[in-house]
Amino acid sequence: MDRRKPVTDQHQQHPVPENDEFENQTSIEDDDALLDDAADFSAEDASTEEIDDGRRWYVVHCYSGMESRVKRNLEYRIESMDMGDRIFSVVVPTEEQIELKDGERRVVERRVFPGYILVQMILDDESWSVVRNTPGVTGFVGIGNRPTPLSQTEVDNIMQRIEASQPRVQVDFKPGDKVRITEGAFADFHGTVEEIDLERGKVRILVSIFGRETPVEVDFLQVEKS
Repeated sequence: MDRRKPVTDQHQQHPVPENDEFENQTSIEDDDALLDDAADFSAEDASTEEIDDGRRWYVVHCYSGMESRVKRNLEYRIESMDMGDRIFSVVVPTEEQIELKDGERRVVERRVFPGYILVQMILDDESWSVVRNTPGVTGFVGIGNRPTPLSQTEVDNIMQRIEASQPRVQVDFKPGDKVRITEGAFADFHGTVEEIDLERGKVRILVSIFGRETPVEVDFLQVEKS
């Protein structure tokens, strides 16, 4: 930034024209404005950084089949005991699955971890007691008597699974199983599952055609276990 006085010609008694002074002054003001903007941006950027207040996700074990009830019980205790500043969220991990039954597809909601719920909280003696003494809770998952928080990678994987836009396909066979093709050009052929494509809803089966094992690809709905 050039803050020197306007230059004058030694052979002239008059200063540089006023418009040059104006341009120099404008440049100085613009530089000052840029510095102010930079300072404002830095302050705003710092204010938006996530503050680590110690909250973590913990896995809590409960009686299987009572996950939703335990969630309601715990949420009631959080509110009635004014613990909202230390226990923030209670989640029963579920996902949508496509179930194949009696030759039909249907979308059902399944628990990802039966018998477990996730709790986001700041762990201390009081918050631990509120969760641990909730009816239906049998304990925290951890090493020894100390609850162990999930890593951020584990949390991200679970949340992605919960929030998936497409339901997962649930099948009752796996590679190596003996199956029968029920429909299509290869109806009533028996074979062995070679590969399962969950994304496409297809399964590749090795069937014997003219004495040779040949891979054929069919829809999940066209297969049943032998």
